[in-house]
Amino acid sequence: MWTLCYRRHFLPQILMAASIAHEPQERRFTLHLDGHRAELDYVLERERMVIVHTGVPTAIGGRGLAAMLVAAALEYAQSQGMKVVPSCSYAAVFIQRHPQYAVLLG
Repeated sequence: MWTLCYRRHFLPQILMAASIAHEPQERRFTLHLDGHRAELDYVLERERMVIVHTGVPTAIGGRGLAAMLVAAALEYAQSQGMKVVPSCSYAAVFIQRHPQYAVLLG
């Protein structure tokens, strides 16, 4: 989980400036901020979401954007009754650090 300090000082500013969009035809989640695009790419395999890539440009890095994308993808998968396979190393570490999502692994 994010620390209270992080949430209190940075998250409100980020949420005001950016919103996450799900592009199901492209099988990705995107977030636009300051003229840059961060994204999470996935593939679907037998009712499983395989997260294959999470990328955030250096210019907007260090703000928790990758975490926001992974959380959005996991929440979507959960709402659709899908299991998740984190092939992306960032997504795998995120799930390890946020055990509430471990039930989605499969």
